Amino acid sequence: KQWYQRRVAITAGNIGGAGIDLEIAKSLQRSLTKQGMKFKLNTKVLSAERTPEGIKVIAENKKGKKEELTSDILLVCVGRRPYTNSLGLDNIGVQVDPKGKIPVNERFQTNIENIYAIGDVIDGPMLAHKAEDEGIICVEGMLGGVPHINYDCVPSVVYTHPEVAWVGKTEEDVKAAGTPYKIGSFPMAANSRSKTNQDTDGLVKVIAHKDTDRLLGVHIVSSVAGELINEATLAMEYGASAEDIARVCHAHPTVSEALKEACVAAYAGKPINF
Repeated sequence: KQWYQRRVAITAGNIGGAGIDLEIAKSLQRSLTKQGMKFKLNTKVLSAERTPEGIKVIAENKKGKKEELTSDILLVCVGRRPYTNSLGLDNIGVQVDPKGKIPVNERFQTNIENIYAIGDVIDGPMLAHKAEDEGIICVEGMLGGVPHINYDCVPSVVYTHPEVAWVGKTEEDVKAAGTPYKIGSFPMAANSRSKTNQDTDGLVKVIAHKDTDRLLGVHIVSSVAGELINEATLAMEYGASAEDIARVCHAHPTVSEALKEACVAAYAGKPINF
């Protein structure tokens, strides 16, 4: 407990990183705060120095107020960049953009047609499962197939406890696009399996098109969110509606019932068991 209470997270915005739904980010922050973590949002680190007392960090919030923090350990997580500088691409004429990414076409060909690029060196999320699918699709294209990947159906997972997972659009995305939408949500506190496991932090949030009921995004905070998100990803890949999942029989008691209940809420206006 003492170790938890000494942890402080400093971030420039909401927690969870790029692509996370803001309601989901707030839910995760509440859970981690209960575990003893402290958060300093809209704050940047100006310097870090090792001293006899520990690592001294100078931070500044958006109002310009500076604060000194001392810690035993400092973890730095300020984003990722493509590792292309030392590949010798300029020697063979492969083009890169100002951020170091390699532009490719729909077949993952670079500006040199017999050189292909996938994964972290091209545009898109830097995720192993995204790169793996691109590798398969790229080779299929080389052999005459028609390459296709739906980047709206690439799931993301934050491996905290509880975990956070999402696929598709956030509520902020659909608002910005002017897409008519509806929300269905279900708290893990009302899920039988979560209550049995005494692990009730979190919720499932489903975003569906207001007119067609088609799933646009699914967002989960749960101890098993990284497992649950794959059902949602499969459903979205096949163009499922909230009603489609709502009408699928889910085993009881399982945490996956929370996804079904959220889809019932999106489709019918309210869940069954809450």
